[in-house]
Amino acid sequence: MSDVQFDYSRLKGRIVEVFGTQDAFAEAIKLGRVSVSQRLNNKLEFSQGEILRSAEVLHFPLSQISDYFFTEKVQKSEP
Repeated sequence: MSDVQFDYSRLKGRIVEVFGTQDAFAEAIKLGRVSVSQRLNNKLEFSQGEILRSAEVLHFPLSQISDYFFTEKVQKSEP
């Protein structure tokens, strides 16, 4: 895994909006809840198939994938 960390706050908000819980979302995209948690916490990366299934079940257009999955976290600079 690269040093790049992604900000999944928009994705997490959409998950709550559509499914209510990450568990229900995990079931919808056929992943375990721990696997989803690891991905949302930058411990594992989402596969292309998982990203496409997520867009489908969360009802957003493929053109918005980068907004949900590829927004980099802003690194806090050291003083």
